[in-house]
Amino acid sequence: MAASPCHDQLSLEDQAVRFGKQAVELGLISSFVVPYFPDAWVFYVPKESQSEPLTPEEAYLHLKQLVMH
Repeated sequence: MAASPCHDQLSLEDQAVRFGKQAVELGLISSFVVPYFPDAWVFYVPKESQSEPLTPEEAYLHLKQLVMH
């Protein structure tokens, strides 16, 4: 198993953004939005007609699964 590139919260958030951009480029999702708050990032990944806010951890796992499969 490969080592995770995420060593802290910021690197996890950055990697989730990279997976999101890659998923958009591959046409797997139409868009994603990341409002940056001082204490946390919130990810919105559209799912058909709705979009639930995801934590950085949830977004990382969801987007990684989309891109890697």
